[in-house]
Amino acid sequence: MRLTLLSRSVSVPSTARLAAAARARGHSVRVLDPVQVEMHLDGTRAQLLYRRRKVALPDVVLPRIAQSITTYGLAVVNQFGMLGVPVMNTASAIAQARNKMRCLQLLSAHGISVPATVMARSAGDLKAMVRLVGGVPVLVKLLGGADDRGVMVCETLNSLEAALEAILGLGHNLLVQEYVRKAGRDVRVLVVGGKALAAVRRRPRMNRLAYTLNRGARFERITLTEAQRRAAAEAARLIGLEVAAVDMLDVHGHPKVFEVHSSPGLAEMEKAVGQDLATPIVVRAEQIARERPPALDPSPLPAMSRRQRPAPRPLKRARASC
Repeated sequence: MRLTLLSRSVSVPSTARLAAAARARGHSVRVLDPVQVEMHLDGTRAQLLYRRRKVALPDVVLPRIAQSITTYGLAVVNQFGMLGVPVMNTASAIAQARNKMRCLQLLSAHGISVPATVMARSAGDLKAMVRLVGGVPVLVKLLGGADDRGVMVCETLNSLEAALEAILGLGHNLLVQEYVRKAGRDVRVLVVGGKALAAVRRRPRMNRLAYTLNRGARFERITLTEAQRRAAAEAARLIGLEVAAVDMLDVHGHPKVFEVHSSPGLAEMEKAVGQDLATPIVVRAEQIARERPPALDPSPLPAMSRRQRPAPRPLKRARASC
């Protein structure tokens, strides 16, 4: 199998793990930086160039698009799909996951439980906003921020007010979301091909706006309940992701999904669970490559032969005027 990884660098830990796992299974792997991919359209053909050279189409593409290059990166993913190359996470699915509010709206509309959430453009009545989500602590999410760096945990009204002033002052939209104070209730589940493979619980540092949900947090392996397993798999399916990390709160044994990630980090999670998580992703890529039709050749469309060309219609004689 010829696998293309779309990633800013082969030195990114998750990209390196996936490349190593694929090569260990005898596959050819190429890592392309999406911002160096050039796209060409002219109405009859579509092409991809990398550093001015035509890209040989692979059997399957695994995108790991950085948040900072979302718009350009998703155009590259979409172009591969237009050329008939199977893509593990499609451009539309990645875009859906990265729009935090629309993602929650979709999940909620299909019966997936989500935490109480308020979307705000201005701070307004801060106390009323907090009451709607059940009081502090709360999650504050910067809409359009990086998957992990756009989330803060605020335990007090004072810390929340400081966060809102900073974020809203920059003109960003935000979400204020229910959070659970008790440690161990924040769960991340890795889903591949519709199956929940592994899960960790995160113990974030609280009362520190400088730390996000992941940075400085401790990861511990957990055994999923059947309800958590179903919620994670269904959330990934609804968003349309083959590879996803589903974040949820465990509230009295009832899972509430609060975010879905399209490019989950593998290194920290593998270390926490003591399990190879890259190989199952490669195995799923193999299945997709077998199940989907072969990639199309991005050559010009063939000219129609004379037989294929429609016959010219006979000209109608003009009627003589009286």
